[in-house]
Amino acid sequence: MDTSTQKLSVVEKVGYSLGDLAANLIFQTFITFLAYFYTDVFKIPAGTASTIIFWGGIIGGVLFNPIMGLIADRTNTRWGKFRPWILWTAVPFGVMSLLAFTTPDLGEQGKVYYAMITYTLLVIIYAANNLPYAALSGVLTGSMSDRNSLSSYRFVAVMVAQFVIQVLLLPLVLMVGDGDQAIGFQKVMKFFAIVGTIFFIITFLTTKERIVPKPEQKSTVREDLTDLMRNKPWVLTLVVTVLVFITLALKGGTYIFYFQNYVDEAALASFLDGIGFNAFIGGLNSVLTGIGLGEFHWPDDPVASGFGMFNGGGIIFMIVGIGFSKPLADRFGKRNVFGAALFVSALFLAVFAIYPPDAIGLIFVSQILHGFSYGITIPLLWAMIADVADYSEWKNNRRATAIIFSAMILGLKFGLAVGGALVAKLLDIYGYVRGAAEQPAEVVTGVKLAISVYAAIPFLICCVLLFWYEINKEMESRIESELGQRRAAG
Repeated sequence: MDTSTQKLSVVEKVGYSLGDLAANLIFQTFITFLAYFYTDVFKIPAGTASTIIFWGGIIGGVLFNPIMGLIADRTNTRWGKFRPWILWTAVPFGVMSLLAFTTPDLGEQGKVYYAMITYTLLVIIYAANNLPYAALSGVLTGSMSDRNSLSSYRFVAVMVAQFVIQVLLLPLVLMVGDGDQAIGFQKVMKFFAIVGTIFFIITFLTTKERIVPKPEQKSTVREDLTDLMRNKPWVLTLVVTVLVFITLALKGGTYIFYFQNYVDEAALASFLDGIGFNAFIGGLNSVLTGIGLGEFHWPDDPVASGFGMFNGGGIIFMIVGIGFSKPLADRFGKRNVFGAALFVSALFLAVFAIYPPDAIGLIFVSQILHGFSYGITIPLLWAMIADVADYSEWKNNRRATAIIFSAMILGLKFGLAVGGALVAKLLDIYGYVRGAAEQPAEVVTGVKLAISVYAAIPFLICCVLLFWYEINKEMESRIESELGQRRAAG
């Protein structure tokens, strides 16, 4: 083993983080808009869209991820095991991102096939890119504390991408498409594809793999898989990851329907005016026109503006929560902080079930508090999976970083597939009428339950499961110390 565990430079942390920013411009679009894009833009029936999202995620993500983990662990190049995959997949990722959000006129059946093929291929390429990217964080440094710091940098970048998607994407789509959302999505995704490709290349150029398996280390696929099945923290992390991303996909994909069909539009307009949002846009346009530029054409309807503000408030406070993550984890341990913050986050989701449609202030405050508490958990889940890779090496004296990290990506994809499919499936079950000016009361009730009770349940199950996750603060220190001694002796 390479014994180098020096602290990572700011340049390397930022360079690594840009890779997640690039990936999340697409990933966050999945979570927030895929069901909406298929049903309301590409005009695919909700039940069919649910099937596409589920099976595309299962085939492209869940089934391919363990294979990709085994491939990455057995990749050997002068650039390392994981960095090359970030470079090799940069352009294909961009191309498939654009194709998946393009709306060719192929007829009803042709559109279904096109959506299934492009979405599945995109998820496959995402796995080939993101699994090695995630595993890379486990070999940049052997310091668990420095990994906490790296995760914090990384997830600030993720929150920037999330802000762009959840706050600005819909206005951008409407603006650049001149009201045509199909054209708008295509133009915006083309820009994201170009930016993302550049950022992946920067990640490749600015990072270095330092924790390298011994040249003589050899393990069979059967040994790797046996190690996984005996690794209790890995199994628990896998289940927790699935549940977390079910919630993220479910609530993220349902928010747009919540604002369109439940929130009182008049009360929302009054709220936006009362907090100075409309005055801010007016003032911004005065400044822009005063210096000879065009106006910033934010959508006029309160739903689009309120949806953007709602997401923006949550994301800003997620970033604030991320800032608390490392010091809390260093003091109390990742497991304890993750579980406590996730529990509080679930409570602030559940309370949406009791808010009337005109309680705009309470809706926004709950979103901010949910964002802050969930933000604390964001870096910790990824830092915990790096600790699980160390735990496996500590127990088995063999390191298989990528197959360990496949738990995270496999769980992420499965959770995303289930949660995203649930959005469309629940709309179908409750009788969603595509394009209707007003939805049936059952649909409105279903949407409200989806972002509150249904979304909170997986988080609460996670909190219970964490009681069996044995890598607490004391074990973290023991594993880091003993592995450091082994690497030094080697």
